[in-house]
Amino acid sequence: MREISIQKNEAGQRMDKFLAKYLNKAPKSFFYKMMRKKNITLNGKKAVGNEQLKQGDVIKLFLAEETIENFIDHSQFSKKKASSARKQTAGKKVQLDILYEDEAAVFINKPVGMLSQKASPTDTSLVEYFIDYLLENGKITEEELHTFHPSVCNRLDRNTSGLIAAGFSIRGLQFLSEQFRTRDLHKYYMALVAGCVTRQQKLKGYLYKDEKTNKVEVHETLEEFPEHLKKDALAIETVYEPVASTKQATLLKVLLVTGRSHQIRAHLSSINHPIIGDSKYGDSSINEQFRKKAGTKRQLLHAYEMVFPVCEGHFSYLSQKSFKAPLPNDFLKAMEYAKIH
Repeated sequence: MREISIQKNEAGQRMDKFLAKYLNKAPKSFFYKMMRKKNITLNGKKAVGNEQLKQGDVIKLFLAEETIENFIDHSQFSKKKASSARKQTAGKKVQLDILYEDEAAVFINKPVGMLSQKASPTDTSLVEYFIDYLLENGKITEEELHTFHPSVCNRLDRNTSGLIAAGFSIRGLQFLSEQFRTRDLHKYYMALVAGCVTRQQKLKGYLYKDEKTNKVEVHETLEEFPEHLKKDALAIETVYEPVASTKQATLLKVLLVTGRSHQIRAHLSSINHPIIGDSKYGDSSINEQFRKKAGTKRQLLHAYEMVFPVCEGHFSYLSQKSFKAPLPNDFLKAMEYAKIH
């Protein structure tokens, strides 16, 4: 018999999902059968699998230790998983810029050049640095990595800086992910664009992404796309307002209404106000000018602010709260060169 006590960071998930992670080599039919026979119980009672686990709940497996071990792939878990995360960050120690932290959620200011999540198995991303931070500070245990994987809830391009939300409990991840899914959480970006923009505008259109080239195409209407691309084009909406401007450049505050890949970069480029420093959608001559005069080496796009809606229940304390990530130095240098204050 094995007894499992549910920890704070594991609470909030369904029992069957927890078992699927713990007995990760077992078919789902196995642990449903064991629950029916009361060979797997929750707090000493029969369970069906849809129970929401709470901190302090006790799951008992009335199974032979050999049977339990046969259904666990230890290569995915615990110390090996934790040490794997630490091996990836070894020699690459990064002091995360934590802007806010509570028992479930963390807001991090991601620097330029860091991946939000892995693009390939050998990558080291913000997720690995985040797990390393949690382990080092005792906010999660190696054992909890067996059944829960802390992660980020939104992505930024490698060369876009700024605010990323992350969760280190099931409850926190579920809440934050739902906010992003429903778009109730408002996400604002700062972008330094070419040319003078004088008024607020709401842009609507359609976006198609070519996965082979990792580049998107944006048009105002579907009819502007070739026929074979129309079915895969997605509706997009971007709202921007000028914060400060000169003839040369404008600092825009952008509300990302829909969150498509490269949306802001391509949408602004489509109206002839490309983001300065953007090698994919920008103006090469303007980019070269800013590179020489201000040292600009990337697109000047920064995830600046997140604003929560009215929240109820456990996360009511986040109602209408705003979190901001200050502009990085390379952004400020480019603004100084463009004489934007």
